[in-house]
Amino acid sequence: MDMPRFYSGNLLLAMPGIGDPNFEKSVIMLCSHDENGALGINLGQEITGLSLHGLLAQFELSGDQVVDCPLLYGGPVEPQRGFVLHSLDWGGQDMLQVGGHWGLSGSLDVLKAIAEGRGPTRYVVALGYAGWGEGQLEEEMTRHGWFIAPASDQLLFNTPASDRWTAAWSASGIDSSLLANQSGHA
Repeated sequence: MDMPRFYSGNLLLAMPGIGDPNFEKSVIMLCSHDENGALGINLGQEITGLSLHGLLAQFELSGDQVVDCPLLYGGPVEPQRGFVLHSLDWGGQDMLQVGGHWGLSGSLDVLKAIAEGRGPTRYVVALGYAGWGEGQLEEEMTRHGWFIAPASDQLLFNTPASDRWTAAWSASGIDSSLLANQSGHA
């Protein structure tokens, strides 16, 4: 059976009781999805004790011109690797366009641009990513676990990470407090 391809720029919302602590209440921006697999950035969980200023300092970049913000836990794959999901008013080396509305950059040039005040005007910074191999996400979508929701600038850039899961459900017309922790069985 052919499963539909989900397009980049959509959100994957973890259903309650997904069964993997890495993804409880996850709000994952699906950045890439094709026949080889999928890659997404979790936008719903901050990393305690790490901030943009701290990350910039690790690369000996001054963050004086930049408002400090928390770093996000982008996912369990390569948690030492950084990603910036940002507005399209900046484009750099190896930027991946996400859904025609945003860019995903994982090279040092985006951090340098942000530190120097010439980077994207809107962004979130994450460490790690969520990844699926060929057909894996399609298979997971057939079980209880994920819900596809639309993304928006408001949700990405103006909603605190801790509120994104509830806000994304609400934007889809669903009261997240009414979601069950497990699916029914026939």
